[in-house]
Amino acid sequence: MEKSTVDEIRARFDQDVERFSNLETGQLSTIDAQISLELITEAAKRLTPNATNLLDVGCGAGNYTLKMLSKLPTLNCTLLDLSLPMLQKAKARVGEIAMGKIRIVQQDIRKAKLEDHGFDIILAGAVLHHLRDDEDWEETFTKLYYLLKPGGCLMISDLITQENPILDQYIWERYRDYLKKLGGEEYSQKVLDYIAKEDSPRSMSFQLNLMKKVGFSSTEILHKNMCFGAFGGIK
Repeated sequence: MEKSTVDEIRARFDQDVERFSNLETGQLSTIDAQISLELITEAAKRLTPNATNLLDVGCGAGNYTLKMLSKLPTLNCTLLDLSLPMLQKAKARVGEIAMGKIRIVQQDIRKAKLEDHGFDIILAGAVLHHLRDDEDWEETFTKLYYLLKPGGCLMISDLITQENPILDQYIWERYRDYLKKLGGEEYSQKVLDYIAKEDSPRSMSFQLNLMKKVGFSSTEILHKNMCFGAFGGIK
């Protein structure tokens, strides 16, 4: 199947701002979304208690930045997303509580002009699964590494696969059953169809190994439930 283009992904998210503005109802298909959000932001706070600059990659409507600001309220926030309506919504929501500066960047992380060694914390919530081949993954992880200050952290919450194809098939069968219970057969098929069209997830172990390869000093697994995980790396 030919995957969605960047423009097609942008267009879909342009139409979905309000849904993604509510973590409880906007990410029902994401197992343990609230748990992962809490874990990666709390981990980032404990790893970088004196952080000043946050980059939220694929910020959507701002849920991850809002959670991070509830823990480190003085952060300067750079919100990056393909979708301008998402960025506008995120800026408005974040602006209600932010004490530091807010900058919005409408761009693909792979093309965005950002300052190397400029960020203490990078959050990537449900975004990196849009990367494509292994080269794309490595180039993007290398870029994220160089954007971090020494001692900074990259925290990821995302859709993942399993390395073993037998177990991968089993986990996707379990996920299909989860979706059926959530919204029925039609809803289940709709979610799985757009994953097949839009996404190219990789296993958690692939991503942790890649972090080490590009230079991260250590990596951590915070949570995993079926085909979703929360994990990160420290520069």
